[in-house]
Amino acid sequence: MTINHQQSSYAVIFRSTRTEHSEQLYQHHSEQMEELVKQVPGFISSFSHRDPITQSGVTVAYFETLESIKAWRENPEHMKVQELGKSHFYSWYEIKVVKVERGYEWSL
Repeated sequence: MTINHQQSSYAVIFRSTRTEHSEQLYQHHSEQMEELVKQVPGFISSFSHRDPITQSGVTVAYFETLESIKAWRENPEHMKVQELGKSHFYSWYEIKVVKVERGYEWSL
């Protein structure tokens, strides 16, 4: 087991359920946002998973500071896509921001 002793960070946990609406448009914007968030100072990393049957998904993005998260939330391009998410892409979503105090990792 590896213990991560880096300074604390923050995670944005975005859980959602996709609609069947606008799949190509969704994929385009999803890829665009994936690249855009990498440009935010303080962004660390992210990962996503979506169940192809239920369309339930989760994206977890890690940031160094709350200010970094605020910059991402208020990015003009991201704000436009957030509105598309509400009107077209998601039937439900929730966002939680949590402080990461420590992390553990294990692999073979």
